[in-house]
Amino acid sequence: MTSVFRTYYPPIEPYASGMLDVGDGHQIYWERVGTPGAKPAVFLHGGPGGGCNASHRRVFDPALYDVLLFDQRGCGRSTPHACLDANTTWHLVDDIERLRELCGAEQWLVFGGSWGSTLALAYAETHPQRVSELVLRGIYTLTQAELQWYYQYGVSEMHPEKWEKFIAPIPEAERNDLMHAYHKRLTGNNEAEKLVCAKAWSQWEGGTVTLLPEPELVDSFGGDQFALAFARIENHYFVNAGWLDEGQLLRDVHKLQGIPAVIVHGRFDMPCPLKYAWNLAKAWPHAELKIVEAAGHAMGEPGILDQLIRATDRYAEA
Repeated sequence: MTSVFRTYYPPIEPYASGMLDVGDGHQIYWERVGTPGAKPAVFLHGGPGGGCNASHRRVFDPALYDVLLFDQRGCGRSTPHACLDANTTWHLVDDIERLRELCGAEQWLVFGGSWGSTLALAYAETHPQRVSELVLRGIYTLTQAELQWYYQYGVSEMHPEKWEKFIAPIPEAERNDLMHAYHKRLTGNNEAEKLVCAKAWSQWEGGTVTLLPEPELVDSFGGDQFALAFARIENHYFVNAGWLDEGQLLRDVHKLQGIPAVIVHGRFDMPCPLKYAWNLAKAWPHAELKIVEAAGHAMGEPGILDQLIRATDRYAEA
């Protein structure tokens, strides 16, 4: 007897939304969905620079959760668009705390995938007393090995035709350090070159996050507005190693002891190799690792989505 995959809850509109002034010239867009006063949760989107979309609201039972979603600095509906000033991991950790205070929650469930898992770990290790549970997908601990695997040598061997498009905007002489070669162009003054590079950077990710090809997803990563914020912010974070010490998130996992967690990871996740989720789970006895065999990286892949919703359902009444 085969089990039926859980899938998204029905479409839902926010019951409240607004802009929060977090200082440094940044305004953060936030919204809340579900039932006011129900179990508090926060959704941390990926990228960095990806922003939230309507599907992100739908991984929680709206009758049992009161969920805050927000666009991180510089992306989505937050302003100023694609801004790199005062935009670091630790600014975002502080923003999450401001948003928690806005909601009046003492503790909340923290949900994050891909870069969102990085940010969730950074937040939880900084404010463990504020986290009731963690639901994480596509673990990314932002070590140099992980960055090199995706942006220098590794996934290049698995997706050579997409890699060719990724490196095309960069002169051959600079291809020994693609992250910094892109950084020079994404922060430069040549607007035409900046947009070409933003689209190439962004669509490399869009083309490698799913197990099977999804051309519409790749196209969506190539929109001018999305690509500029996504590529500039993501590259900015990655050339700075997330302002983390090498191996910091794994080193400090002891701070999460006692916090229940579910980690969902696709066997064939290209951007975020399974090894790092495995290492994290081994060091964190309260975390339960769910390896999804026929899956890549994306939240919407059936096996991954199934496990994520089972996790939020499980914690709904905790």
